[in-house]
Amino acid sequence: MDFYELDLNDQVLDALDDMNFIDCTPIQEQAIPPILEGRDVIGVAQTGTGKTAAYLLPVLSRLCDHPGPENKISCIIMSPTRELAQQIDQSLAGFSYYVPISSVAVYGGNDGIRYEQEKRGLMMGADIIIATPGRLISHLSLSNIDLSGVKYFILDEADRMLDMGFSDDIMQIEKMLPKERQTILFSATMPGKIQQLAKNILKDPVEIKIAVSKPAEKIRQEVVFCCEVEKLKAVKWLFTRYPTQRVIIFASSKIKVKDIARALLRKGFNVGEMHSDLDQKERDAVMYAFKTQQIGILVATDIVARGIDIDDIQLVVNYDMPHDAEDYVHRIGRTARANNDGNALTLISEKEYTAFKRMERQLEIEVPEVVLPEEFTKPDLKEETHKKRRKPKKKGKGTPSIKKTDDAASQQPAKKRRNRSRKPKKKTDGGEQKATTPTE
Repeated sequence: MDFYELDLNDQVLDALDDMNFIDCTPIQEQAIPPILEGRDVIGVAQTGTGKTAAYLLPVLSRLCDHPGPENKISCIIMSPTRELAQQIDQSLAGFSYYVPISSVAVYGGNDGIRYEQEKRGLMMGADIIIATPGRLISHLSLSNIDLSGVKYFILDEADRMLDMGFSDDIMQIEKMLPKERQTILFSATMPGKIQQLAKNILKDPVEIKIAVSKPAEKIRQEVVFCCEVEKLKAVKWLFTRYPTQRVIIFASSKIKVKDIARALLRKGFNVGEMHSDLDQKERDAVMYAFKTQQIGILVATDIVARGIDIDDIQLVVNYDMPHDAEDYVHRIGRTARANNDGNALTLISEKEYTAFKRMERQLEIEVPEVVLPEEFTKPDLKEETHKKRRKPKKKGKGTPSIKKTDDAASQQPAKKRRNRSRKPKKKTDGGEQKATTPTE
């Protein structure tokens, strides 16, 4: 289905023409019609499927056809991270090029000047507000912001927001909104906590589920088994096997990100790093340099695992095993976007092997192995090894212990010593009763 088959406003369609958007993705095809009808919607789809356009396009069309009150906020879009908020803001700028609406992006990590600009936009009643929960709560608590005109409340990456602890913030914001509104929730997964949130804030929603928790088919997934101490060496070797220009390397901590980036820089690679120690200006500079190909390799924490829409990523490397299957899908989903092909490599050490095999079972996939050259140490990988090791039996209360020595003679009479340790027979009314040790 193409966008002209949907009942979108002509001004929105003109912008789509300029951006060369023709065919809808499945989530767009199923979500746009009920949103245009004013229904509440729950959309569940994997990363990179076009969820942002699935809610922006119909909301922009409705604002064109039925503008909100002047100088009042009409739509609030919640995002878990500032990076995703920026991405939504950029998409909105393109889709609304011919639409007479105003918007403000509200997210943390900025200086005082930026905060005042956000405050002014909120106070003047921008049509669309894109915000992270914490930053919006800060503005709401310090300023007299009118939310009485909000007609659309959108939660993007809702599962991620709850994972980051924003549940109370979301409910606090929701209580300040009009009861009569349209609520739209998009998520990559539908765990119990998301279902409960939807039950609390949505009314008779249309549920749409598209390919939940599955990596995109165009991603060529591979795994490299190696020792933890040789992972960095393996990464350098992999770059000779995959001579790509656009790479994201995911690590589990900002300390590892810094170490990997420094090591690659010393080897002459063009590298940037992204982690929580960077302030917003530094993050913006790194992302701009990466998007404009001034740097070819980005080493990052999961801060860029969601919401970063760069279409030409050729390779994703998981330096560490992701926390769970969903994180794995989101990480490797940075490649093979916009109908392109892509590669995803995961480095697995001895300690990560069991978790990796569990993830394969959850996703119902079998990732092929890349065998390292002979100069690499072969890791001892045995699935469920820890289960095969017998745990020593705990000593029962009152059970005598036997001290082991190297002297074979001293071990010989052990049985007799155990026999002598038994308690003497006791007389009872029924005669003699043999006393036993607790282990009998």
